[in-house]
Parts: sequence; structure tokens; C-alpha cells
Amino acid sequence: MSFEGKRVLALESRRAPEIAELIRRQGGEPFVAPSMREVPIEENAALTDFAERLFDGDFDMMTLLTGVGTRQMNRALSEAYQETAFADALRKLTVVARGPKPVAALREMGLKPDIIAPEPNTWRELLKATEGRPERRIAVQEYGRPNVEFLEALRARGAEVTPVRVYQYGLPEDTAPLREAVRRLAAGAFDVAMFTTAVQIEHLLRIAEEMGLEPAARAGLAKCMVASIGPTTTESLEEFGIHPAMEPSHPKMGMLVREASERGSTNTHG
Repeated sequence: MSFEGKRVLALESRRAPEIAELIRRQGGEPFVAPSMREVPIEENAALTDFAERLFDGDFDMMTLLTGVGTRQMNRALSEAYQETAFADALRKLTVVARGPKPVAALREMGLKPDIIAPEPNTWRELLKATEGRPERRIAVQEYGRPNVEFLEALRARGAEVTPVRVYQYGLPEDTAPLREAVRRLAAGAFDVAMFTTAVQIEHLLRIAEEMGLEPAARAGLAKCMVASIGPTTTESLEEFGIHPAMEPSHPKMGMLVREASERGSTNTHG
């Protein structure tokens, strides 16, 4: 089975050439529109405050949600303090990683996490993995936007939670491909739409709204087979009223493309 020439929209940014090649290999016609970039939060007073508290021993547990965020936090603290400041502080805490990317970032720092959330690596697995733990003063390295449900669930257990954001998601420097994606969606030019992270749908619909094409773009998406990389992304799509037809058996880009292509002529839409 393959895409059999179907027109596939992907909104991947960092790995745009890779997903285009994967779609081509499965017989699809890719249109990749990068939809976001990670923007460091400059003059981050909250990060400085967090660092002072971290070095003063104010936390029992550090939860790392992304590899990019872990690396940026390490870089920021090594520049502002000393090279191994972050790693040295983490050695004194219980370190929790959401999945393989923060694990890899920790490995680069010579560290291993105490707890790793199992697949599909959502906040729910993190909660389950840390159930019954004695630590009550918890720092959470956040990604693009706050995960309110996760923070509230930790607080409901009696934890004192300190979220720390080191970057946020902005629109790409060049929004022309994203605007073209909106035009094509509105014209019904795609058969399949793939989402690999939650913020992609937010930015796609923001641009569609700016262009006055949101209803038409939504109608175009409704005609597509929508493929989501995993539960966190699916949750976001559903918040916007878009119901994915499928998630891959593992939350990996290659699996997403291959398993979406195996749906062949299936064109389920919500």
C-alpha cells in the first residue's frame, strides 16, 4: 500500500526535508509548510529566579519535558553561572524525563534520569510514572506553551509546582509556505494532512484567520485524512474541532508517514 499519488500536507519545521522525502518514498506528493520556530525567551527573569532557587536547594524533583528545552536551560545556566552548574544541581534531585529527547539531552550532560515516562510520552504517563513519590517541591521545564492540566494534577497531589519556560513557539520567519498551505487547503487541494506537534494546528488556523480563509481551510481539512503523531497532538487537534483518522502505533515521524500511507484509499474525516 502507498499514498498512490495523494497530495499530502505536512507542517513540520525542523525536519521538513526529511518528512518530504518520507512522503515521496511512500508514493505521496508532499507539500511541506514549516509552521513554527522555537524562540528563546530573552531576559528571562523567571529563569534567573528558578536558577537561584535551584542552587539554594529549593527543589526535590525536576521534570524535563523536551530535549530542546533541557539543552537551552543548560546553555543559559552555564553561560550565566558555570559550565556544569545545571548538571551539578540536577545530581542532587530526582530527575524525571518525558521521553527519549530529554533523556538524550541529559546523556550529553553526563546524567541519567531517575524516572522516564513510557510511550506515548504524554503528561498522563508522567503523572502515572511519578505516582506515590515523596517529592513535593517540583520544578517543571515547560515547552512552547504551559501544560495547565499536568501542573494542576501535580498540585492536586499536594505538590508545590514551579513551571520554568525557556522558549516559546513563534511563527516561522518566512510565513509564505504556510500561507500557500492555507490557500491550497481552502481550495480542497490536499488528500492527507499530517500533524507532528500540537502547535502546528494553532499556527495554521491563526494564519488562515488572518487571511480570512479559516472556514474554507477547516472545510479543506475536513475533506482530508488527518493523521496525528500521538495523543498530545490529537488532543490539541480535537480542541480545534478536528478529529484525526489515525495515530501511528509508535509516536515517530517515520511510522506516522508509513502507517498513514497504508491507509491507502481510506479517507476518513471528522
